[in-house]
Amino acid sequence: MFAPGIQALLAVLPIALAAYLLVGLRWPARRAMPLVYVATAGIGLLAWRMHWRVVAASSIQGLVITFEILYIIFGAILLLSALRHSGAVSSIRSAFRRISVDRRVQLILIAWLFGSFIEGASGFGTPAAIAGPLLVALGFPALAAVMIGLMIQSTPVTFGAVGTPILIGVTAGLENPDLTARLAAVGSDFAAYRQTIAAGAAVIHGLTGTLMPLLMVVMMTRFFGRNRSWTEGLSIFPFALLGGLAFTVPYTLTGVFLGPEFPSLMGGLIGLAVVSTAARFNFLTPKDRWDFPDSETWPDDWSGKLRWKEDGPEAGRPMPIWLAWLPYVLLGLLLAAARLPQLPLGGFLRRSFEIRLSEILGTEVGASTTPLYLPGTILLLVVFAAFFLHRMSGRQLGRAFSESGRILLGPAFVLAFTIPMVRVYINSGMNEMDVPGMPIALADWIAGNVGSIWPLFAPAIGALGAFIAGSNTVSNLMFSLFQHGVAERLALSGVWIVALQAVGAAAGNMIAIHNIVAASAAVGIFGQEGS
Repeated sequence: MFAPGIQALLAVLPIALAAYLLVGLRWPARRAMPLVYVATAGIGLLAWRMHWRVVAASSIQGLVITFEILYIIFGAILLLSALRHSGAVSSIRSAFRRISVDRRVQLILIAWLFGSFIEGASGFGTPAAIAGPLLVALGFPALAAVMIGLMIQSTPVTFGAVGTPILIGVTAGLENPDLTARLAAVGSDFAAYRQTIAAGAAVIHGLTGTLMPLLMVVMMTRFFGRNRSWTEGLSIFPFALLGGLAFTVPYTLTGVFLGPEFPSLMGGLIGLAVVSTAARFNFLTPKDRWDFPDSETWPDDWSGKLRWKEDGPEAGRPMPIWLAWLPYVLLGLLLAAARLPQLPLGGFLRRSFEIRLSEILGTEVGASTTPLYLPGTILLLVVFAAFFLHRMSGRQLGRAFSESGRILLGPAFVLAFTIPMVRVYINSGMNEMDVPGMPIALADWIAGNVGSIWPLFAPAIGALGAFIAGSNTVSNLMFSLFQHGVAERLALSGVWIVALQAVGAAAGNMIAIHNIVAASAAVGIFGQEGS
């Protein structure tokens, strides 16, 4: 068995290799990720003594998850493409221009607030898949839409998919007989303890998340503006602060007093109502107007396959704005209804059709998917609803399906290596030596070398888990018990350390490789993951 330091070094190698190839050498993910997969499998087989069947089973498990992600991306692209052909996108674009032609204001409304609501309702990376193409349709560069779409997946993620990262991730990752017995001894239970963790995470997110709209704007003006200026983004500070507070105040209050199910949903809905009203009356909006340079001058790497013209056949016939937005309203309602535990729809969709693979290749690794419960199915339902609501022709819908299918081919290859690599990495704890897997080995080594300043590192461990897995929920599953144990050994508050874990895991979603691939695919960008 290797010493802990060597073990940690080996555990970080797949992550370092991915970063070096994608960011250092600017390799496209289609070249980099097959190599990272081979390296991860090799380290698992040779250093962790994983059986080849576990590696193969983990890869199959990853392919099942790949199907789920591609299904969601396809549904999101198809919806946007259908609405473009029906003329809805043209009406939505005109409506936003009537509210404000300032791209900074549009970003706060569409990406930050509408995207946060979609995250609260659905999770699964859906905000980037929905908001990204919508931004492109409104005239944003595709690369900017990817960056913005990924930044959405931060503050609202801890309470995304109606609280799944807390209700499932922290519960399954932390609840154990010893902790339950100790809580019972002081007259409490795990549900109350979990709610304290959720409240702590809501408070931390409320403080830091208030600045997220401003950060999104200054990143946009600095990297995609005519003058590449930070100050052009900072000039909208009062309105961006309003956008932040309009989301985080109801978000935090809901998280503290009502529980983990509704913070992102309530924050998004209330924030949209407050900020859109403020924008209509030019309350706190800057006097200057900011826009991207002329699209003819954009560098080639700014544009993807979803770069659409302002006018033309795709604009369709004029459409009332309420009718243009109706599919998105329907989408939000259906996503929320399918995720709310108080309603029967989610349970029905999960039970009605499930594909389950148990003990793949004779191992402990299993995989399952419930296609009807995935956001992809709801997206498809909304597409067909739009077909009738917008009186589309069969030819228009056929063109939308054809375009969406072609766009999906590129990311399918990349994700077919990326997600299996992630599952091999996470499942490396299933080995012949009975030692912790790569993520735990790396986190254990960090914990053993930082001591009492652990609160500074706790969020980074959460982010590491989400970077690897592309999921706040999975990060909480992997590391909640570990974080709680470190806190107890160092006589720190277990509640606040696990809350920091959840907050860090939300941040890690922004840079998770397969989230980047998925968000890029949704706007038709391939091979620019490093950028």
